Amino acid sequence: MAVCLDAWYPARPMERAEAQDAGCLVIGEVAQAHDGSLGFAHAFIDAVAAAGAGAVKFQTHIAAAESTPAEPWRVKFSPQDDSRFAYWRRMEFTADQWAGLARHAEAAGLLFLSSPFSGEAVALLDRLGMKMWKLASGELDNPFVVDPILATGKPILASTGMSSWADLDASVERFRRSRVAFTLLQCTSEYPCPPERVGLNIMQELGTRYGAPVGLSDHSGTPFPSLAAVALGASVVEVHVTFSRAAFGPDVPASITFPELQELVRGVRFLEQARRAPVDKDAAAERLAPTRRIFGKSLVAARDLEAGTSLTRSDLDARKPGIGLAASVVDTVIGRRLTRAVRAGEHLVPEDLAP
Repeated sequence: MAVCLDAWYPARPMERAEAQDAGCLVIGEVAQAHDGSLGFAHAFIDAVAAAGAGAVKFQTHIAAAESTPAEPWRVKFSPQDDSRFAYWRRMEFTADQWAGLARHAEAAGLLFLSSPFSGEAVALLDRLGMKMWKLASGELDNPFVVDPILATGKPILASTGMSSWADLDASVERFRRSRVAFTLLQCTSEYPCPPERVGLNIMQELGTRYGAPVGLSDHSGTPFPSLAAVALGASVVEVHVTFSRAAFGPDVPASITFPELQELVRGVRFLEQARRAPVDKDAAAERLAPTRRIFGKSLVAARDLEAGTSLTRSDLDARKPGIGLAASVVDTVIGRRLTRAVRAGEHLVPEDLAP
């Protein structure tokens, strides 16, 4: 189910606008891949734009507003941070720095997105004029984040990875009561996500159950699920990105490289063009009639045959090109008499057969 994305995009070069009019929003998710470096964060914006994606997404963490020193590590990946709380503090940018990232994204022709993880982060991002919200799976049932987002009235992209159907029923009802536009993203909160847990079927079930636009937030570390999702009608695909698979950070195993992102974008646009152009099978066969004559086979004499021969199956064979009697009519030819002598390998035409 498609969704209009026109209001989500800033002004951009014509070729990028035309690409986005095709439909699917491709999001390059930086998350924590910048590792707390503002310069690196800006480099990601340029790389996402160069790959042809429509949006760049970050995560806005304010440690004191979202966490406590007691928060455990999911995986202890960082040798320089004594605690998970300390890691979140190192990931923080100031309001002015976030504003600079947003301006850079817009100048690069990208939609700027960042997932908030606290009410304070919502307020910070709202002051930047962010055009829509990306709601992370773990925040979907958190009223301290969801309520101020709904109060803005802006569209929501909601990842659903940690939610049950009952959880989603409640979230969708809340969205509808607030009269906000929303898109639901199938998401598996595993990093990386194995193919058997991508859940493309759930993406389709989301559209059927809620009558809403749907998409995929993928953590497989490959472009394949996103391409499959677009073939199934996704309005949005989101993938984590990295400059190198050898880079540091918890998201790298679930990320694709920028050459892969570029190929993903090309694949998305190809699939959209294919989906917009349903093919009439009979019309296609008629259009390909000249090709069929080249590759098709016609009946030929299997050996030298005299005029008056009553044809049997052993008298006949099929050879390219398809310029005579089609091989498919062989059963209607058996028992007919030749009006002339035919050499071995010579194609038969209707006039060669007596009435």
